[in-house]
Amino acid sequence: MPVYSGMAPLIVILVLSDLILKGVALFKSAQRDQKVWFVALLLVNSLGILPIIYLIVNGDIRLTTPAKKKRK
Repeated sequence: MPVYSGMAPLIVILVLSDLILKGVALFKSAQRDQKVWFVALLLVNSLGILPIIYLIVNGDIRLTTPAKKKRK
């Protein structure tokens, strides 16, 4: 019995989340014609770190809630 057999679900979750994040980030960078980001995202395997950075930098993911606009 392998030592890490209990880690299989965690590994599957990490791989799937990386695949989804990378797909979204690649799609957004291709839409915006950002070739440098596209190549970096395609070549660097970072377990979702680089795609998350891309999505935050380009405003697709917000870390804070936007302030409500006051009505006049």
